[in-house]
Amino acid sequence: MTFNQIAITIAAMALGTMLTRFLPFILFPANKPTPQYVNYLGQILPYSVMALMVVYTLKDVSLVARPWGLPEIIALAYIAVVQVIKRNNLLSMISGTILYMFLVQVVF
Repeated sequence: MTFNQIAITIAAMALGTMLTRFLPFILFPANKPTPQYVNYLGQILPYSVMALMVVYTLKDVSLVARPWGLPEIIALAYIAVVQVIKRNNLLSMISGTILYMFLVQVVF
C-alpha cells in the first residue's frame, strides 16, 4: 500500500470508530426520553441474538453419527440450568463453553 492509501485507511477507521462512539449521544441526548422502539429493541435483541447463536452452533451437529450430538445436548442442558438458577448470561455462556470444550476434547 502507498502512504496515501494507508493514511486514508487510518482516517476512515478513525472516523468510523468516532461515529459509532458519538452517534448515540447525538441521537439520544440525556435531557430527552429514549424512544419506545429503542427500549423495545433493548429488551428483545439479547434474546434474539442468543437464539441465533444456538441455531448457528447446532446447524452442523449430526445426530446419526458418533457421538450423536451428546456434547452439545449436555452443554445446552447445563447452560439452561445455570441460566435458570443464576440468571447470569455471561456465567452461563462461559461455563457452558468450558464444559462443551471439556466434553469434546476429553470425554468424547
